[in-house]
Amino acid sequence: MCHKISLKGFHWYKCDRLDKALIYHSGILAFEQLTKLYVRIHMRLNRRQFLILSSIGVTSLAFLAKLLGNQSAQSTYVQPSKDIQPSLTPTPAPNPLLLRFISVADTGTGTQGQYAVAQAMTQYHSQNPFNLAILAGDNIYTNGEFEKIGAVFERPYQKLLQQGVKFHACLGNHDIRTDNGDKQVSYPGFNMQGRYYTFRRDSVQFFALDTNFNADWKNQLVWLEQQLSRSDAPWKIVFGHHQIYSSGAYGVNQPFIETLVPLFKKSGVQLYINGHDHNYERTRSINGTTYLICGGGAGIRPVGRSEWTEHSASKLSFAAFEVYADRIVVSGIGTDNRVFDRGIIHV
Repeated sequence: MCHKISLKGFHWYKCDRLDKALIYHSGILAFEQLTKLYVRIHMRLNRRQFLILSSIGVTSLAFLAKLLGNQSAQSTYVQPSKDIQPSLTPTPAPNPLLLRFISVADTGTGTQGQYAVAQAMTQYHSQNPFNLAILAGDNIYTNGEFEKIGAVFERPYQKLLQQGVKFHACLGNHDIRTDNGDKQVSYPGFNMQGRYYTFRRDSVQFFALDTNFNADWKNQLVWLEQQLSRSDAPWKIVFGHHQIYSSGAYGVNQPFIETLVPLFKKSGVQLYINGHDHNYERTRSINGTTYLICGGGAGIRPVGRSEWTEHSASKLSFAAFEVYADRIVVSGIGTDNRVFDRGIIHV
């Protein structure tokens, strides 16, 4: 027979005829982020009595440690007595994946480097399906000649396009050298709704910018502020070609720090994606925004580190993103199909 005893916030069962017991402990969930924890214990107590504790709080761990430390203990597993029914908390469902996408920039060369990155993207897709790719500018080298679109886009990414992956592009500085990039803006494969535009996927709203020197900055900034303020998306991601925070060849972009960074902070933008520097770099969160350079889509240049750098690498590569309700997992992936960087952005 077992009797429930309560004392100073503890609840246990005192049993006269038990050799072994199952102790249920739910108080340390915060340490391991688990939802059920069984402590299996076989011990000798006065009069062969055993405790079955339910709902021990974190602050009570010291009491339990002291109690167990005075006994000779041996781990084991047994079924609890039929007289004792521990109250088990159901395991909540894990956060589901809401969206997976990739980003790459400075791609449009048609060279071996571009094809190597494209192959790595295709390999990643075969194991981790996605249907969205962000193309962050310099889509056609060297001068944005649209007649090269087959060689620098359609053929390198043919397998992804055939499997329904939709690319969303923005214009880089090389793209505007021919017809100011107008043919790229109207090209169906780039899915651009203008020189700057927005679209939403699940819980993520994307904002594409024209970051070139001749962009319509006066109207674009007004549009961006309005669109950001109207958005009810939990995740806001902005992408453009030019860097803001960079340890690469182009360095820090002070004019953008003065114009875009305060707007990102005000509007809760969690991520800015760009190219221009031909390397990979992920910053820590700067006023709530992570800055991600993925400009190793076809060629590379050296890159250093800054005080706000989480990871930088001079690698042919692309970035992959897995979006959950409470976080985005960012991965840098090279042409060897290996993840060389991984970080988390919190909502």
